[in-house]
Amino acid sequence: MVRKIQRAIVSVTDKQGVVEFARELHQMGVEIISTGGTGELLKKEGIPVIPISSYTGFPEMLDGRLKTLHPKIHGGILGMRDNERHIKEMEDYQIPTIDMVVVNLYAFEDVVRRGATLEEAIENIDIGGPTMIRAAAKNYRFVACVVDPADYQMVIDEMKENDGGLSLPTRFGLARKVFALTARYEGAIANYLSRFPDSSQEPEEFPATLNMQFERVQQLRYGENPHQKGVFYREKDAPSSTLASATKHHGKELSYNNILDTDSALSLIKELTEPACAIIKHNNPCGVALSKEGHLRAYELALACDHRSAFGGIVAINGTIDEELAEKLNELFLEVVISYGYTEGALEILKKKKNLRLLEVEKGEPEAGFDVRSVSGGLLLQSRDIESAGDLKVVTRRGPTEAELRDLLFAWCVCKHVKSNAIVIAKDEVAIGIGCGQTSRVDSTRIALMKAEEFGNDPKGAVLASDAFFPFRDNIDLVAEYGITAIIQPGGSIRDEEVITAADEHEMAMVFTGIRHFKH
Repeated sequence: MVRKIQRAIVSVTDKQGVVEFARELHQMGVEIISTGGTGELLKKEGIPVIPISSYTGFPEMLDGRLKTLHPKIHGGILGMRDNERHIKEMEDYQIPTIDMVVVNLYAFEDVVRRGATLEEAIENIDIGGPTMIRAAAKNYRFVACVVDPADYQMVIDEMKENDGGLSLPTRFGLARKVFALTARYEGAIANYLSRFPDSSQEPEEFPATLNMQFERVQQLRYGENPHQKGVFYREKDAPSSTLASATKHHGKELSYNNILDTDSALSLIKELTEPACAIIKHNNPCGVALSKEGHLRAYELALACDHRSAFGGIVAINGTIDEELAEKLNELFLEVVISYGYTEGALEILKKKKNLRLLEVEKGEPEAGFDVRSVSGGLLLQSRDIESAGDLKVVTRRGPTEAELRDLLFAWCVCKHVKSNAIVIAKDEVAIGIGCGQTSRVDSTRIALMKAEEFGNDPKGAVLASDAFFPFRDNIDLVAEYGITAIIQPGGSIRDEEVITAADEHEMAMVFTGIRHFKH
């Protein structure tokens, strides 16, 4: 059922597009009631408005805390137009109907994000706004509630088509948006306030009760396997440098596994400042390289680490892909390519592969924040692993050379993104052997050495990174046979002295980071 809009309340924090929207409402004969700053803006633009205080007969008071909490406002919103008792009561108390509520809320989350004090945060908790929009959404059969500036044009277009009216499905859809907004808004407040212990105003890092809200982006064909269902949700206001905000230039929809792998690839290249390429397969790097010669050379070197595993993988480039690199990428079957940009010619070349997904994100730093994992009956929440190597401690008689140190830091960075137990062998800032996901560290080491030799990468003179300490000297003795010259690891084993002694015996350099990088 279409209901004509005759009277609207317009009171917004986000002024984007509100002048144009209100002008269209006025031109369709809608009477506009407004508050404070919004009302002043509309009057300045020549749009007639009725101040809320004139409408209710009460001034705005209590430093603006009390504006819209009045029976004439909420009666006009909540009254059911098909209920005779409601209609009579509204007539008896001279309460006109209000057909539309155009409101968005105090920017509580933005204020908190800027580092507001507790007192400032409290003052930015909206009271009247949530009350009005909840009332309007509850009474959606008769009232339209518009909380998102992105909906202004759709609302105007439909009103023009329907002689100033909106359909029931549209009003219902707008109501659903309201309750999603208020749920997120109240959740943000609860999360913030629950970080403060009762006895102190110093916030804790994790809230006592966790409230989360994400918007559905995509219904996936399936989850990790075809018999599992999958959906992709996005965090509100996800940064433009994240996968959730990526622009897709080409290719079929991303799968559940594509999303996991691509996010891993993007996380890795964000940590590399020189021209770099990362190739990911099954959520593990199978090739990573830096090259001062540019991204094409970085890709060639990364591919040389393990070209067999790269088949069907994800390629991430921390820069712009040009035509020459695009031609090279098209020589291999890939699921996804993600970069900070493409030339027009590169896109034309890469689009020849019908199913290849081409994604672009803005350049950005590794995101702080939290990782969330589900377990049966609960969630695990942790701060993201954005730590670097910290203060390196040379523990052997010989310290690393300048070249070895560059390779050690590169290998350490890559190692952080490899599933534990993780071993990375690197030479000239190129990964030449990666061992991942083993229950024994020496087995990961053997796999990394095997991969290096199998694909023609000589480990002699290379360095090695381990995501956690070596429990025994067997790893050191093993890699010494292959000519590894330097090792980076966290340290912290009860057998550190034994491991250091082994390194000294083989004239290796070894540095401790004091930081572990398990990835499960």
